[in-house]
Amino acid sequence: MVLDGQRAKADFALTPVAKKLINVNPNTLSWIGLILALISGLLFFLSGEKESWHWMLILGAIVVLVSGYFDAIDGKVAKLAGKASKKGDFLDHVFDRYADVFMIGGVAVSAWCDPYIGMLALVGVLLTSYMGTQAQAVGAPRLYAGLLGRADRVVLSTLFPIIMFIGLCYDFGYINMFDLITLSWLEIMMLWFAVVGNLTAIQRAIVTWRNMTKMEKE
Repeated sequence: MVLDGQRAKADFALTPVAKKLINVNPNTLSWIGLILALISGLLFFLSGEKESWHWMLILGAIVVLVSGYFDAIDGKVAKLAGKASKKGDFLDHVFDRYADVFMIGGVAVSAWCDPYIGMLALVGVLLTSYMGTQAQAVGAPRLYAGLLGRADRVVLSTLFPIIMFIGLCYDFGYINMFDLITLSWLEIMMLWFAVVGNLTAIQRAIVTWRNMTKMEKE
């Protein structure tokens, strides 16, 4: 999945709403997205505490999706209102990283996930984002390319909790892998973040290095 490269195709769902919110401070929308990310993380954590709370997986997935929408629409409102700025861009990046930690961290410390897998997932996700912004910091083009972007994480963090909930209802919430290890669907998602996230970070580092080498020669 490489959904970050398809952002322009989402304009049809963003522009009409952004026009109605044009008088709203874009930073307010960013704050709403961040708070929703925190709530989703709490829901994912609590969903594993009691069997009667498993339904929070569905609610958490919905909140992730809404949080991602606010994360996308704040920039659109800023552009339409002529309020786009470096400070706003900086705040957006900071909030995105905290949102990642809240959402993925909620799963990482929950009963659904081995903490070591959760730690590796967080490392993969944060390094992916770091490599993208660091490229811009050293004067190379900002990178969104790679196997795992933020849009991909939002989609997967919406789908897998739903799959997990359905699996718990129909007795396939945990998958036995070749009689060697048993993983929950959320652990499978976190392993994907860990492996593909780190691969994406390496991929972006290589692209940035090549871009910098090219810039030095010009």
